[in-house]
Amino acid sequence: MPHTNRLSDAPNAPPGGTFRRRDSMVALDNMVQADDLSVVFQPIINLDDGSLFAYEALVRCSVPNFSNPGVLFQRAVDTGCSGRLGRMIREIAVPLSSGISLFVNVHPSELNESWLVRPDDPIFEHDHDIYVEVTESVPMTHFELCRSVLNEVRSRGGIHLVVDDLGAGYSNLKRIADLEPRVVKLDRGLIEGIDQSRRQQQLVKSVVRLCVDLGAVVVAEGIETYTEFVASRDTGAHYGQGFLFARPGFPMPRVSWPPQP
Repeated sequence: MPHTNRLSDAPNAPPGGTFRRRDSMVALDNMVQADDLSVVFQPIINLDDGSLFAYEALVRCSVPNFSNPGVLFQRAVDTGCSGRLGRMIREIAVPLSSGISLFVNVHPSELNESWLVRPDDPIFEHDHDIYVEVTESVPMTHFELCRSVLNEVRSRGGIHLVVDDLGAGYSNLKRIADLEPRVVKLDRGLIEGIDQSRRQQQLVKSVVRLCVDLGAVVVAEGIETYTEFVASRDTGAHYGQGFLFARPGFPMPRVSWPPQP
């Protein structure tokens, strides 16, 4: 049976659960239907040789009001169903990603719900490494609970934490140190125009060095031009992601390498 990137053909979560879980399912059903969701993938590559590190799964929604994933998740947070939405997206993405490392986004509010730690979550069935991305630009209102959930998930093996969007919004380096991520992704705001500013290059070099000292590898996000690629690589960042190498797509897009000036 051929793979698809639509939820209607992905495995569903088993029935049952707490009232809160059922309530979140109803709330999500009132927002979007199963066939409204799909995923695309974007590669993350080694900046030295262009070899593939992983793909990131990105949700898409055909409902016009929720075509922006940020709007979709904010509505899910407001209605208490972000955990269910995250689970549904993983049900689509993971079966399509056999044999490769996969980055999946988890909104911090999901960590206050019980979906991610369920033993039947798709991330625990994946046959390769899973990288759970938690955006740094959204403050965690229950930080200790979030850290506990993330530690429990990581303890099951083959699952790593990614702090996303470093440099955007609520930057808190101590929080990053406390979370002990395997990967830190630099926000596009730190990469845009880096080729035109020596001070910006020095700033990013310092951030990369700090992340390495804390035991994390670094992904430069949003690389769109050849000169941004060269400048990002020169900061010591290990990996890169952006339109220069491939736009998000389905099936998984091939990497354009070497990048063209």
